[in-house]
Amino acid sequence: MRDVRVIVWGIGSMGSGIGRDLLLNKKGVSIVGAIDADPAKIGKDLGEIMGTGSKTGITISDDPDAVLSQPADLVFLSTSSFTREVYPCLKKIIASGKNVITTAEEMAEPTVNCPDLANKLDILAKERGVTVLGTGVNPGFVLDTLIITLSGVCQTVDRIKAARINDLSPFGPTVMKTQGVGATKEEFLEGVETGLIVGHIGFRESISLIAGAIGWELDRIEETREPILSSVERETPHVRVKPGEVAGCRHIARGFMGNREVITLEHPQQIHPHLENVKTGDYITIEGTPTITWSDESEIPGGIGTIAVAVNMMPRVINASPGLKTMLDLPVVSAHMGDIRKKITKLD
Repeated sequence: MRDVRVIVWGIGSMGSGIGRDLLLNKKGVSIVGAIDADPAKIGKDLGEIMGTGSKTGITISDDPDAVLSQPADLVFLSTSSFTREVYPCLKKIIASGKNVITTAEEMAEPTVNCPDLANKLDILAKERGVTVLGTGVNPGFVLDTLIITLSGVCQTVDRIKAARINDLSPFGPTVMKTQGVGATKEEFLEGVETGLIVGHIGFRESISLIAGAIGWELDRIEETREPILSSVERETPHVRVKPGEVAGCRHIARGFMGNREVITLEHPQQIHPHLENVKTGDYITIEGTPTITWSDESEIPGGIGTIAVAVNMMPRVINASPGLKTMLDLPVVSAHMGDIRKKITKLD
Protein backbone atom coordinates (compact mmCIF):
# COMPACT_ATOMS: atom_id res chain seq x y z
CA MET A 1 0.00 0.00 0.00
CA ARG A 2 1.44 3.37 -1.00
CA ASP A 3 1.76 6.33 1.33
CA VAL A 4 -0.82 9.10 1.51
CA ARG A 5 0.67 11.90 -0.60
CA VAL A 6 0.41 15.42 0.79
CA ILE A 7 1.28 18.94 -0.36
CA VAL A 8 1.79 21.76 2.16
CA TRP A 9 0.87 25.26 0.90
CA GLY A 10 2.00 28.01 3.25
CA ILE A 11 5.15 27.32 5.28
CA GLY A 12 4.49 29.73 8.15
CA SER A 13 3.85 28.83 11.78
CA MET A 14 0.89 26.53 11.06
CA GLY A 15 2.13 25.09 7.78
CA SER A 16 5.54 24.29 9.25
CA GLY A 17 3.88 22.70 12.26
CA ILE A 18 1.67 20.56 10.06
CA GLY A 19 4.71 19.47 8.06
CA ARG A 20 6.69 18.56 11.19
CA ASP A 21 3.76 16.58 12.60
CA LEU A 22 3.41 14.64 9.36
CA LEU A 23 7.14 13.93 9.13
CA LEU A 24 7.84 13.14 12.77
CA ASN A 25 4.61 11.66 14.14
CA LYS A 26 2.56 10.11 11.34
CA LYS A 27 3.16 6.78 9.66
CA GLY A 28 2.03 6.16 6.11
CA VAL A 29 2.23 9.79 4.92
CA SER A 30 4.68 11.39 2.48
CA ILE A 31 5.02 15.10 1.76
CA VAL A 32 5.50 15.43 -2.02
CA GLY A 33 5.41 19.21 -2.44
CA ALA A 34 5.66 22.54 -0.65
CA ILE A 35 4.50 26.02 -1.71
CA ASP A 36 5.23 29.45 -0.26
CA ALA A 37 5.50 33.03 -1.52
CA ASP A 38 8.28 34.16 0.84
CA PRO A 39 11.49 34.81 -1.18
CA ALA A 40 13.54 33.79 1.86
CA LYS A 41 12.05 30.28 1.73
CA ILE A 42 11.82 29.64 -2.00
CA GLY A 43 14.37 27.12 -3.26
CA LYS A 44 15.24 25.85 0.22
CA ASP A 45 14.66 22.36 1.55
CA LEU A 46 11.41 22.00 3.49
CA GLY A 47 13.18 20.35 6.42
CA GLU A 48 15.52 23.31 6.78
CA ILE A 49 12.66 25.80 6.99
CA MET A 50 10.61 23.60 9.32
CA GLY A 51 13.56 23.08 11.62
CA THR A 52 13.48 19.27 11.60
CA GLY A 53 17.26 19.01 11.60
CA SER A 54 17.38 16.97 8.40
CA LYS A 55 16.66 17.46 4.73
CA THR A 56 13.46 16.12 3.19
CA GLY A 57 14.35 16.35 -0.49
CA ILE A 58 11.34 18.64 -0.97
CA THR A 59 12.22 22.07 -2.35
CA ILE A 60 9.86 24.93 -1.49
CA SER A 61 8.39 26.45 -4.65
CA ASP A 62 6.55 29.67 -5.47
CA ASP A 63 4.85 28.00 -8.45
CA PRO A 64 1.55 26.48 -7.23
CA ASP A 65 0.57 25.23 -10.67
CA ALA A 66 3.79 23.23 -11.04
CA VAL A 67 3.54 21.69 -7.56
CA LEU A 68 -0.18 20.91 -7.92
CA SER A 69 0.42 19.19 -11.26
CA GLN A 70 1.99 16.21 -9.49
CA PRO A 71 -0.05 13.38 -7.95
CA ALA A 72 -1.24 13.99 -4.37
CA ASP A 73 -4.21 13.05 -2.24
CA LEU A 74 -4.58 16.17 -0.15
CA VAL A 75 -3.30 19.73 0.24
CA PHE A 76 -2.94 21.53 3.57
CA LEU A 77 -3.53 25.25 2.96
CA SER A 78 -2.36 27.74 5.61
CA THR A 79 -1.95 31.14 3.98
CA SER A 80 -4.73 33.42 5.27
CA SER A 81 -7.65 33.62 7.69
CA PHE A 82 -10.27 34.85 5.23
CA THR A 83 -12.40 32.97 2.71
CA ARG A 84 -12.08 35.60 -0.02
CA GLU A 85 -8.28 35.53 0.25
CA VAL A 86 -7.92 31.74 0.13
CA TYR A 87 -10.63 31.27 -2.50
CA PRO A 88 -8.23 31.53 -5.51
CA CYS A 89 -5.90 28.99 -3.89
CA LEU A 90 -8.79 26.64 -3.13
CA LYS A 91 -9.96 26.86 -6.75
CA LYS A 92 -6.50 25.83 -7.98
CA ILE A 93 -6.32 22.92 -5.54
CA ILE A 94 -9.82 21.69 -6.41
CA ALA A 95 -9.15 22.04 -10.15
CA SER A 96 -6.07 19.83 -9.74
CA GLY A 97 -8.30 17.10 -8.30
CA LYS A 98 -7.03 17.15 -4.73
CA ASN A 99 -8.77 17.21 -1.37
CA VAL A 100 -7.95 20.18 0.84
CA ILE A 101 -7.86 21.06 4.53
CA THR A 102 -7.40 24.74 5.25
CA THR A 103 -6.73 26.46 8.57
CA ALA A 104 -8.41 29.66 7.30
CA GLU A 105 -10.74 30.50 10.19
CA GLU A 106 -13.64 31.76 8.07
CA MET A 107 -13.63 28.47 6.16
CA ALA A 108 -14.88 26.67 9.28
CA GLU A 109 -18.33 27.81 8.11
CA PRO A 110 -17.84 29.95 4.98
CA THR A 111 -21.55 30.42 4.31
CA VAL A 112 -21.63 32.95 7.17
CA ASN A 113 -19.56 35.64 5.45
CA CYS A 114 -19.22 34.41 1.87
CA PRO A 115 -22.26 32.34 0.89
CA ASP A 116 -21.60 33.00 -2.81
CA LEU A 117 -18.06 31.67 -2.68
CA ALA A 118 -19.06 28.77 -0.43
CA ASN A 119 -21.65 27.69 -3.00
CA LYS A 120 -19.10 27.92 -5.82
CA LEU A 121 -16.56 25.87 -3.86
CA ASP A 122 -19.16 23.22 -3.10
CA ILE A 123 -20.13 22.93 -6.77
CA LEU A 124 -16.51 22.82 -7.95
CA ALA A 125 -15.55 20.22 -5.35
CA LYS A 126 -18.45 17.96 -6.29
CA GLU A 127 -17.59 18.30 -9.98
CA ARG A 128 -13.99 17.26 -9.32
CA GLY A 129 -14.88 14.59 -6.76
CA VAL A 130 -12.90 16.11 -3.88
CA THR A 131 -13.61 17.34 -0.36
CA VAL A 132 -12.90 20.75 1.18
CA LEU A 133 -12.75 21.38 4.95
CA GLY A 134 -11.84 24.39 7.06
CA THR A 135 -10.79 23.55 10.61
CA GLY A 136 -8.45 24.23 13.51
CA VAL A 137 -8.54 24.43 17.27
CA ASN A 138 -10.84 27.46 17.25
CA PRO A 139 -12.94 27.70 15.19
CA GLY A 140 -13.12 24.00 14.49
CA PHE A 141 -13.00 22.49 17.94
CA VAL A 142 -13.01 24.25 21.35
CA LEU A 143 -15.77 26.84 20.97
CA ASP A 144 -17.96 24.86 18.57
CA THR A 145 -17.37 21.12 17.97
CA LEU A 146 -16.58 20.43 21.63
CA ILE A 147 -19.60 22.43 22.82
CA ILE A 148 -21.86 20.67 20.35
CA THR A 149 -20.55 17.26 21.46
CA LEU A 150 -21.09 18.06 25.14
CA SER A 151 -24.67 19.13 24.37
CA GLY A 152 -25.37 15.59 23.18
CA VAL A 153 -26.13 14.47 26.75
CA CYS A 154 -28.66 17.28 27.29
CA GLN A 155 -32.42 16.83 26.99
CA THR A 156 -32.88 20.59 26.83
CA VAL A 157 -30.50 23.52 26.34
CA ASP A 158 -31.39 27.02 27.55
CA ARG A 159 -28.14 28.91 27.18
CA ILE A 160 -24.49 28.33 26.31
CA LYS A 161 -21.57 30.30 27.74
CA ALA A 162 -17.94 29.57 26.93
CA ALA A 163 -14.58 31.28 27.25
CA ARG A 164 -11.17 30.56 25.79
CA ILE A 165 -8.36 32.46 27.46
CA ASN A 166 -5.23 31.71 25.48
CA ASP A 167 -1.69 32.61 24.56
CA LEU A 168 -1.19 34.03 21.06
CA SER A 169 2.58 33.65 21.17
CA PRO A 170 2.87 30.56 18.87
CA PHE A 171 1.08 32.25 15.98
CA GLY A 172 2.56 34.11 13.03
CA PRO A 173 2.40 37.70 11.77
CA THR A 174 -1.02 37.39 10.13
CA VAL A 175 -2.72 36.58 13.44
CA MET A 176 -0.73 39.29 15.25
CA LYS A 177 -1.99 41.93 12.82
CA THR A 178 -5.61 40.86 13.03
CA GLN A 179 -5.38 40.96 16.85
CA GLY A 180 -3.74 44.39 16.90
CA VAL A 181 -0.70 43.10 18.80
CA GLY A 182 1.98 45.80 18.92
CA ALA A 183 -0.41 48.65 18.11
CA THR A 184 -1.12 51.67 20.29
CA LYS A 185 -4.56 51.96 21.89
CA GLU A 186 -5.52 54.61 19.33
CA GLU A 187 -4.30 52.46 16.43
CA PHE A 188 -6.24 49.50 17.83
CA LEU A 189 -9.53 51.42 18.05
CA GLU A 190 -9.02 52.86 14.58
CA GLY A 191 -8.18 49.40 13.24
CA VAL A 192 -11.41 47.99 14.67
CA GLU A 193 -13.35 50.77 12.95
CA THR A 194 -11.68 50.21 9.58
CA GLY A 195 -11.78 46.42 9.82
CA LEU A 196 -8.01 45.94 9.84
CA ILE A 197 -8.13 44.64 13.41
CA VAL A 198 -10.76 41.95 13.73
CA GLY A 199 -9.79 40.17 16.95
CA HIS A 200 -10.64 36.50 16.92
CA ILE A 201 -11.66 35.36 13.46
CA GLY A 202 -14.33 32.70 13.70
CA PHE A 203 -16.88 33.78 16.32
CA ARG A 204 -19.71 34.09 13.80
CA GLU A 205 -18.72 30.78 12.30
CA SER A 206 -18.67 29.03 15.69
CA ILE A 207 -21.97 30.53 16.84
CA SER A 208 -23.61 29.58 13.55
CA LEU A 209 -22.33 26.00 13.82
CA ILE A 210 -23.62 25.71 17.41
CA ALA A 211 -27.01 27.20 16.63
CA GLY A 212 -27.44 25.06 13.53
CA ALA A 213 -26.54 21.87 15.37
CA ILE A 214 -28.92 22.56 18.26
CA GLY A 215 -31.74 23.84 16.07
CA TRP A 216 -31.78 27.45 17.22
CA GLU A 217 -32.67 30.15 14.69
CA LEU A 218 -30.74 33.25 15.70
CA ASP A 219 -31.93 36.76 14.98
CA ARG A 220 -28.54 38.44 15.28
CA ILE A 221 -24.94 38.13 16.44
CA GLU A 222 -23.26 41.04 18.23
CA GLU A 223 -19.53 41.45 18.87
CA THR A 224 -17.35 43.73 21.01
CA ARG A 225 -13.56 44.17 20.85
CA GLU A 226 -11.36 45.90 23.43
CA PRO A 227 -7.55 46.23 23.55
CA ILE A 228 -5.54 44.41 26.20
CA LEU A 229 -2.80 46.89 27.12
CA SER A 230 0.51 45.60 28.41
CA SER A 231 2.33 47.00 31.42
CA VAL A 232 5.48 45.00 30.64
CA GLU A 233 7.59 44.35 27.56
CA ARG A 234 6.67 41.20 25.65
CA GLU A 235 8.16 39.62 22.54
CA THR A 236 7.59 36.74 20.13
CA PRO A 237 9.51 35.83 16.95
CA HIS A 238 7.07 38.02 15.03
CA VAL A 239 6.27 41.03 17.23
CA ARG A 240 7.58 43.15 20.11
CA VAL A 241 5.20 44.91 22.51
CA LYS A 242 6.33 47.78 24.72
CA PRO A 243 4.58 48.84 27.95
CA GLY A 244 1.42 50.74 27.07
CA GLU A 245 1.01 48.99 23.72
CA VAL A 246 -1.56 46.36 22.78
CA ALA A 247 -0.71 42.78 23.74
CA GLY A 248 -3.97 41.30 22.51
CA CYS A 249 -7.72 41.64 22.10
CA ARG A 250 -10.61 41.00 24.46
CA HIS A 251 -13.28 39.82 22.04
CA ILE A 252 -16.83 38.77 22.99
CA ALA A 253 -19.61 37.54 20.69
CA ARG A 254 -23.27 37.06 21.58
CA GLY A 255 -26.01 35.22 19.72
CA PHE A 256 -29.62 36.29 20.26
CA MET A 257 -33.05 34.81 19.69
CA GLY A 258 -35.23 37.87 19.93
CA ASN A 259 -33.89 39.78 22.91
CA ARG A 260 -32.69 36.63 24.68
CA GLU A 261 -28.93 36.04 24.69
CA VAL A 262 -28.56 32.30 24.16
CA ILE A 263 -24.90 31.95 23.16
CA THR A 264 -22.02 33.91 24.70
CA LEU A 265 -18.46 33.24 23.56
CA GLU A 266 -15.52 35.10 25.09
CA HIS A 267 -11.98 34.99 23.75
CA PRO A 268 -9.48 37.30 25.45
CA GLN A 269 -6.17 36.39 23.88
CA GLN A 270 -2.74 37.96 24.12
CA ILE A 271 0.94 37.13 23.80
CA HIS A 272 2.67 35.81 26.93
CA PRO A 273 -0.27 36.34 29.33
CA HIS A 274 1.79 34.77 32.14
CA LEU A 275 3.94 37.91 32.25
CA GLU A 276 1.00 39.66 33.91
CA ASN A 277 -0.22 36.65 35.91
CA VAL A 278 -3.09 35.83 33.57
CA LYS A 279 -3.94 32.11 33.55
CA THR A 280 -5.00 30.52 30.30
CA GLY A 281 -7.84 28.03 30.09
CA ASP A 282 -10.96 26.81 28.31
CA TYR A 283 -14.35 26.93 30.04
CA ILE A 284 -17.78 25.77 28.86
CA THR A 285 -21.18 25.94 30.57
CA ILE A 286 -24.32 24.54 28.97
CA GLU A 287 -27.37 25.54 30.99
CA GLY A 288 -30.16 23.01 30.55
CA THR A 289 -31.28 19.54 31.56
CA PRO A 290 -28.78 18.62 32.82
CA THR A 291 -26.46 21.60 33.15
CA ILE A 292 -22.98 20.72 31.92
CA THR A 293 -19.75 22.40 32.99
CA TRP A 294 -16.38 21.61 31.48
CA SER A 295 -12.99 23.22 31.96
CA ASP A 296 -9.35 22.84 31.09
CA GLU A 297 -7.36 25.21 33.23
CA SER A 298 -4.16 24.72 31.27
CA GLU A 299 -5.69 25.69 27.88
CA ILE A 300 -5.58 23.54 24.77
CA PRO A 301 -2.52 25.11 23.07
CA GLY A 302 -3.64 27.10 20.05
CA GLY A 303 -0.78 26.26 17.72
CA ILE A 304 -0.48 22.58 18.59
CA GLY A 305 -4.26 22.20 18.67
CA THR A 306 -4.76 23.70 15.22
CA ILE A 307 -1.99 21.56 13.75
CA ALA A 308 -3.32 18.40 15.39
CA VAL A 309 -6.96 18.88 14.38
CA ALA A 310 -5.98 19.62 10.78
CA VAL A 311 -3.71 16.59 10.50
CA ASN A 312 -6.07 14.26 12.37
CA MET A 313 -8.96 15.16 10.06
CA MET A 314 -6.99 13.97 7.03
CA PRO A 315 -8.49 10.44 6.87
CA ARG A 316 -12.02 11.82 7.40
CA VAL A 317 -11.63 14.28 4.54
CA ILE A 318 -10.14 11.78 2.10
CA ASN A 319 -12.88 9.25 2.92
CA ALA A 320 -15.72 11.80 2.71
CA SER A 321 -18.18 12.34 -0.10
CA PRO A 322 -17.23 15.23 -2.40
CA GLY A 323 -18.14 18.82 -1.58
CA LEU A 324 -17.58 21.60 0.92
CA LYS A 325 -17.82 20.29 4.49
CA THR A 326 -17.80 21.55 8.07
CA MET A 327 -16.68 19.62 11.15
CA LEU A 328 -20.33 18.70 11.76
CA ASP A 329 -20.52 16.87 8.43
CA LEU A 330 -17.68 14.46 9.19
CA PRO A 331 -17.00 11.78 11.85
CA VAL A 332 -15.71 12.99 15.20
CA VAL A 333 -12.02 13.88 15.13
CA SER A 334 -9.56 11.66 16.99
CA ALA A 335 -5.81 11.28 17.25
CA HIS A 336 -4.14 8.78 14.91
CA MET A 337 -1.17 6.97 16.45
CA GLY A 338 -0.98 4.07 14.02
CA ASP A 339 -0.57 3.82 10.26
CA ILE A 340 -2.89 6.47 8.77
CA ARG A 341 -3.31 4.40 5.61
CA LYS A 342 -5.37 1.89 7.59
CA LYS A 343 -7.93 4.63 8.30
CA ILE A 344 -8.41 5.53 4.64
CA THR A 345 -10.77 3.69 2.34
CA LYS A 346 -10.18 5.83 -0.77
CA LEU A 347 -6.55 5.09 -1.57
CA ASP A 348 -5.65 3.55 -4.92
